Order: sequence, then structure tokens, then C-alpha cells
Amino acid sequence: MAKKNKSNKISGGALIARNKRATYDYKIDEKFEAGLALQGWEVKSLREGRVQLVDAYVQLFRGEAWMYGCNINPLNSASTHYVAENQRRRKLLLHRRELSRLTGAVERKGYTIVAMSMYWKNGKVKIEIGIGKGKKEFDKRASIKDRDWQRDKARVVRTH
Repeated sequence: MAKKNKSNKISGGALIARNKRATYDYKIDEKFEAGLALQGWEVKSLREGRVQLVDAYVQLFRGEAWMYGCNINPLNSASTHYVAENQRRRKLLLHRRELSRLTGAVERKGYTIVAMSMYWKNGKVKIEIGIGKGKKEFDKRASIKDRDWQRDKARVVRTH
């Protein structure tokens, strides 16, 4: 049997989900890769692509990073003896120095930690998180204007 073509690739493996709102709502300064502690039914749902990262954010609590707002919908054939919570908090697996860096950015500089994308790497689920500050309304309008200008410029170059 032929292997599946992994068309959506990110810096590591096949892309599961991407949070497009993160780059629109936040100016991301730095990115980190973190592991994710999941239950069995969640991994099966991720293989089917049943995840939404739109409202996902990270909070630090007692020296650990926890992800909130990530919606993983259970499969219909999931376990019947266990009630699945789609929006439970999930623990992120990071090195101690990465956690201290995130803590410093959030507490001292007023940054927010958001989930950027989720992907497979060596058979394990990884999540890319970014630290950034929220954009104001005029920043969002400026980014839309820049994106439209790049699109128009590419269109002109293509036609001439």
C-alpha cells in the first residue's frame, strides 16, 4: 500500500490544526515547541482532525504550563464507560528553562501565550505556542492593508 502524501507540513511533521486568529489578534515575538499530555481518545480524535485551536491559550500555574480552550471533539466510537470532556485543561510538557522564560515574559512584560499550531513529530503530538502582545484595532487594520498590498503587488507582477 502506498504511503499517504502529507501535504500540510510544518517544521517537524504533519499539521493537525493551525490557529489563524493568533497571528491576526497578537503580535507574536517568540515561538516554542511543547509536548502535550493527552488521553487515548484525544489522540484518536486528533488523528481524525477533530480539534479547534481558535480560543486556545496557555496559563502558568505552580510552575507548570496548562492549555485552556482547546476543543477536541470525541469520536462517535469513543469509550462508552468514560465521559469525555472536550475542553478540559491539558498539561504542556516543557523544559524548566523554557517555563522560566515564559513566566518572566508573562509576569514582567505583560505578554500572552497562545497556541499557534498542532502537529505530529515522531509519532507524538507537539504544539507550537507563541508569546506575544495583543494587537489594537489600528494594528489589525494595518496588517490587513499590508496583506492586501502584497496580494495586489503579486497580481501585478504575475500579469506583467
